[in-house]
Amino acid sequence: MSSKREIISVQDAEIQWFSKEDNDYLCLTDIARKFNPNPMVVIMTWARKKDTIEFLGIWESMHNPAFNFAEFAEVRDTAGTNRFVLSFQHWITDTNAIGIRIKTGRNEQIYAHKDIALGFCYWLSPAFQIYLIKEFQRLKEIENEQKEHQLQWSLRRELAKVNYRVHTEAVQLLMPPKLDELGERYLYSNEADLLNVALFGMTAQEWRVENPDKKGNMRDHATIEQLTVLSNLENLNAEYIKAGLEQDERLSLLNQRATEQMTVLLNYNAAKNIKALE
Repeated sequence: MSSKREIISVQDAEIQWFSKEDNDYLCLTDIARKFNPNPMVVIMTWARKKDTIEFLGIWESMHNPAFNFAEFAEVRDTAGTNRFVLSFQHWITDTNAIGIRIKTGRNEQIYAHKDIALGFCYWLSPAFQIYLIKEFQRLKEIENEQKEHQLQWSLRRELAKVNYRVHTEAVQLLMPPKLDELGERYLYSNEADLLNVALFGMTAQEWRVENPDKKGNMRDHATIEQLTVLSNLENLNAEYIKAGLEQDERLSLLNQRATEQMTVLLNYNAAKNIKALE
């Protein structure tokens, strides 16, 4: 068994357990040692009873599609007789059982699926079984909370990555283009087109030529962020006009402010989207 083993403490007994493929296995050897310094005597006494063999067979039939019922029938027929002794190694090999597992080595240990281990505990001491159930549930709740925390952390990372890509694409699509030298030499027939170029990178006429099938004008198809920035640019442009700035100078300043404000708005919305998705 290569799975990492954990320890659960119940009434001063240290019991090893491990998980494999979402199934939990508890050490019967450690449980039996709580009641007898020679745990294998206790385990084998339990294992040779006919009720135990029937219990193991029913559990395997419910959880193990590869269980060998023919071999199980032979074991069941001799169980409970004076001559019957169950070898867990033969039980596993002959019936393809998965409910019992053996840790070989200098100190051989017998593990059982938690369902079987709890049945063994009840045979030993119903009170001990209750304490074991309570403590094991507590440990599993802690484990599930840790897994949930890790899952949420991973989800937040993935959401952040996805949203970052979406945000990057949005910036590329919505960010006001930087004006080239040719653009700065344009003369605009009205101040509305000055704002259009500062924010959208084109005049109203240029937009209509590029979008002949769309109804309305470019502002009708703008995003909320673009309309918010456009409103701010109108106020800024009014102040620049009062300050006596030339049109080309105002265009350059408005384009800078449009870029700054769109960056702030898009970053703010990206953060809100991640929070909402969480």
